[in-house]
Amino acid sequence: MFDVLVYLYETYWRPDACPDHAQLTRKLSAVGFETDEIQEALSWLDGLASAATSFQGQQGVDSLRVYSTAELDHLGEPSVGFITFLASAGVLRPPMREMVIDRAMAISGGPMDLEDLKIIVLMVFWSLGEEPDALILDELFVAPEDRLIH
Repeated sequence: MFDVLVYLYETYWRPDACPDHAQLTRKLSAVGFETDEIQEALSWLDGLASAATSFQGQQGVDSLRVYSTAELDHLGEPSVGFITFLASAGVLRPPMREMVIDRAMAISGGPMDLEDLKIIVLMVFWSLGEEPDALILDELFVAPEDRLIH
C-alpha cells in the first residue's frame, strides 16, 4: 500500500489532481500495482480525505498530546518520538499531528515502521495541499546513513 501512496505523491501534485477511483484503479493497475494493494490505498486515502475535512480550519495552538496505551503500542516508540520531534519543531501543527496519528492507527499491525510513518506524514501534507520545507523533506526521504552531516 505504501508504494501506491508514494507513487500518487510523486505523480499527482495534489489530491484533487487525481482521477476518480475507477480511472485511478485502472492507471495503477497498468503501472503494475496489485488490486488488493490499490484498494487498500484508496480506502486509506478516503479516510485521509475525511480526516482532512474534519481537521480543516482548526487552529494550531500549542498543546500537549497524551497517547493512549493502544496508540503507544500501535505506533511504537520511534514513531511517537518522530511525531513529537515534528510537532515540537513546529512542522506538524496539532490538527496535522492528529491526522498523522489517525491515519497511522488505520494501518493494521504494529508497531508502526518509522519509514511507513514518514510516508503518512508526507501524505498528510499532500492532502492539505502543503509542501514541507526542504529540511523536512530531507528528514522524510534521506536515509540516516546517506546524510552528509551526521
